[in-house]
Parts: sequence; C-alpha cells; structure tokens
Amino acid sequence: MLKEFRDFLLRGNLVEVAVALVLALALTALVTSFVEDLITPLIAAIFGQPDFSGLTFEINDSVFRYGEFLNALIAFVLIGAVLFFFVVKPVNALLERRKRGEAPTTRECPECLSEVPVGARRCAFCTAAVGASS
Repeated sequence: MLKEFRDFLLRGNLVEVAVALVLALALTALVTSFVEDLITPLIAAIFGQPDFSGLTFEINDSVFRYGEFLNALIAFVLIGAVLFFFVVKPVNALLERRKRGEAPTTRECPECLSEVPVGARRCAFCTAAVGASS
C-alpha cells in the first residue's frame, strides 16, 4: 500500500500539477500586488481616487464594497493578459513551428482517397499501386 502511495505521488502528472499550482499561486500574489501597489495608485493619480477598496455604497444598512470587486476585476484581467501573452502565445508559436518542421507520414491514395503511409507501394484499402515515395 505504501509503494502504491509512493508511485502515486511520484507520478509525472501529479508533480507537474503541484508545480503549476505553486507557480499559479505565486503569479496570483505577484499580479495582485502589482494591481494594488502600482495600477490602483496610477489610476488614483489620474482620477483622484486614492484606493478602490474604500469605495462602497449602502442600501438599507447593507454595505456594498464594489471597490474590492474593482481591484479583483483588474487583477483578473491582468492575470489573464499575463497568461495569454507570456504562456499561451509562446507555446502556440512553439507548437506551430514544430508542426511546420515535421515531414508528412501519410499521403492520399489516388484511387480511393484513403490515407496511405508514405513508404507504401500499394493502398491497403483498394490495393491500387500508389508508387514508391519520392
């Protein structure tokens, strides 16, 4: 039972997910600090509001803190932008570059239009001669 537990913990997927979670938490803390310490004061310098977290309104003695929501919204948008521009776009570009460099492994049979391996001389589906690959 302990061996199974050790194998479970050392499985590649679990370790990768744990590392990703820790990095995500660190990134969230970094972006939250960026929003609270740099972006919010910058917006405050332009519009005159020193801190969004203090923005509230009341209805029937209920306090609505929409300033906290604005801070969270700005942090969410910035986290999304950071992930998109620094993770998604570079990975997509890398995958596209890798895909362009690969030689095709199949070709189309001229008779039945099925996919045939590049090195095949005959189609496995219709047995038509497809010729040697060039």
